[in-house]
Amino acid sequence: MTDLSGSPEVAEVTDELLIERADGVVTVTFNAPARMNAFSFAMYQGLHDLCDSLAADESVKVLVLRGAGGRAFAAGNQISDFLSRDAVEYEGWLQALFAKIQRLPQVSIAVIDGVCVGGGLAVATHCDLRLATPSSRFGYPIGRTLGNALSSGVLYRCAAIFGEALTREMLLAARLVGADRAYAVGALAYVGPAVEEEVASIIASVQVMSGVTIGHTKTQLARLVDQFEGAPEDEDAALREIYTGPDFNEGVRAFLAKEKPAFPSRG
Repeated sequence: MTDLSGSPEVAEVTDELLIERADGVVTVTFNAPARMNAFSFAMYQGLHDLCDSLAADESVKVLVLRGAGGRAFAAGNQISDFLSRDAVEYEGWLQALFAKIQRLPQVSIAVIDGVCVGGGLAVATHCDLRLATPSSRFGYPIGRTLGNALSSGVLYRCAAIFGEALTREMLLAARLVGADRAYAVGALAYVGPAVEEEVASIIASVQVMSGVTIGHTKTQLARLVDQFEGAPEDEDAALREIYTGPDFNEGVRAFLAKEKPAFPSRG
């Protein structure tokens, strides 16, 4: 893991995950614009390592996450990763990452410009704040692409941020939600063209705030999450059935072939 202490610098954890530190702010850029910043295993591993580093770093007050290229924050996951790993164990590993992001002592900000779907939306909903450009869109269109299902923790977090109605629309109608609607339900702290100015304003506020207030508030909110967003006991068995079933197999085949899937269980 790259040393994050010292003077402002840019360090490449991988070619696809750029980390910059300056004045108590760590900025992470998802740098795979050719595939709309879809997350690879290496990118997720870099985030795991970064969260472990930040968990005890009192010099960092704010974590900013953003996507390169102007088309996407992150458009899901690199699907080929699911073919080389146990899908259920991979989901568990991702859920552990999302929990790390949510429990960081720093204030985390997702800066969204473009598409924010799948794994990208999971990361964004586990941040403290989300800001977006007006053209940004959000969702989990897996019902028409891959034929899998979300882990309960990711689903519950989406419902907590976007509300049950928009979460149902995202998943049960496979529709993307525009930034204006997301802002209307409180999922976004800001929508507009001046995103960078708003990010700078929030950072300036956080840098002079009481660390006690921030730390205790985040601890209280983590307890709330633990109380209401725990996964059911049969989660792994249900996900394993889905990831080894015919719909997901067809979804992956069609995705890699750049075709529309013909799901066996389609109504």
